[in-house]
Amino acid sequence: MKIEDVELTNIAVRQSQYPTDNLKEFLLVGRSNVGKSSFINALIGRKNFARTSSKPGKTQTLNFYQINKTFYLVDVPGYGYSKLSKDTDKKIGLMIEEYLKNRTDLKEVFMLIDYRHKPTEDDILMYNFLKYYNIHIIIVATKYDKVGASGRAKQDKLIKDTLKLDHDFIKFSATTKKGRDEILKIIEETLQS
Repeated sequence: MKIEDVELTNIAVRQSQYPTDNLKEFLLVGRSNVGKSSFINALIGRKNFARTSSKPGKTQTLNFYQINKTFYLVDVPGYGYSKLSKDTDKKIGLMIEEYLKNRTDLKEVFMLIDYRHKPTEDDILMYNFLKYYNIHIIIVATKYDKVGASGRAKQDKLIKDTLKLDHDFIKFSATTKKGRDEILKIIEETLQS
């Protein structure tokens, strides 16, 4: 798949602000600072389209990126950032839940976790929360290039055991573009189904 056209078309905090063109959607979830913006930029082949921030907790809306006028990548606020107020955290949670409950255009969830670390309590909660809604989840482990070859088997096992995965996950690096083609292929196959 060649990405030729990218546009941030909708910034939403409620259902009435979602796109209404019924294009298929792919949701991106992950904790703050997991590298969602870098993931989007690597996927679409643009340097700074999705703003990366050194300050976690910056995204507080659902951002709909329309790709090739055929589908959306939907970026939601990162979770697990301790400096957000409880009220803000709750609002974000309800906003994501409203989207998950009501969005028939949602086809896949890419859940990003940091390959360098054991999945956090928040990662486990999010994974189980998504499973509750019977949504197809693809685990993407970002920052793969930051772990040396000798430590990878251990990290693979740690991630699979912690999340109780009975399937593999995608190893991704925004720097080397590892995993990019695999993700684009999944999107392409989903669009054709």
